Amino acid sequence: MNISNLQLEGLYMAVAAINHLLVAKGMVSRDEIAETLRIAEETMADDRREGLSPAQRDAIAFPLRLLQLANSSAGETGTIPFQELARMIGQHKNGA
Repeated sequence: MNISNLQLEGLYMAVAAINHLLVAKGMVSRDEIAETLRIAEETMADDRREGLSPAQRDAIAFPLRLLQLANSSAGETGTIPFQELARMIGQHKNGA
């Protein structure tokens, strides 16, 4: 696996952990995080829709979708592991 991919995995999980901490401290709600990530994905899609293949759009949206899923599935102990989140995104995309 490419080292850059591993670095990105770490970054995504760090952001998910920070989001979890912000919710746990009462600074923001899960709904506020979800809405912010939804708006970011919508904005990204509007900005990048021309000239990209569906696979390229999915690649760009992946971090936002992962963070949305991490936010919605987080428990008291934090988020579920990256591999599980990625698998869930793939299942959702494939309609499983």
